[in-house]
Amino acid sequence: MSRHPSTKWAQRSDKVFITIELPDAKDVKLNLQPDGQFSFSAKSGADNVPYELNLELYEKVKVDESKAAVGLRNICYIVVKEEKKWWPRLLKQSGRSPVFLKVDWDKWVDEDEEMENKFGDMDFGGMDFSNLGMGGGPDDMGDDEDDDDDVVESAPKGEKKIEETSGSGEESKVEALAASEAKA
Repeated sequence: MSRHPSTKWAQRSDKVFITIELPDAKDVKLNLQPDGQFSFSAKSGADNVPYELNLELYEKVKVDESKAAVGLRNICYIVVKEEKKWWPRLLKQSGRSPVFLKVDWDKWVDEDEEMENKFGDMDFGGMDFSNLGMGGGPDDMGDDEDDDDDVVESAPKGEKKIEETSGSGEESKVEALAASEAKA
């Protein structure tokens, strides 16, 4: 008798992600019909245990535009929907989902979040730019020994001249400048 592999799913308005978690799958057979019939079979493990999955998806799909990828740990299928709209569930049948079918929270995006994250046509794929270290913070301070920060600015009459330094022993120049200004 065949077993059901653990299966996760997530959706966008235009596609459904189906991930079948089955390590070292052999003899993988995937079948997708335009009416939404999805079937899968494979063998896994040292004993070549047979696994099988038959799902009736909520609505019609575009078979020609859908893509599958068989990996070492799982089989991913991106199913393109016939109509660009959100489905209330993955399966046509209402009621409780089978125990082997779960939501893929790693890929899940809510309907309203999908609209917010469009950025025109620039999809950055959820990239977090906050950790790129674009400089300017405390980690970059004092790195340049010979830079243009050591500039003496002319001050209007009656005001002190200010010299900016980058550290590294330049404080004595500032003290000497301040002392000469005090005498003047």
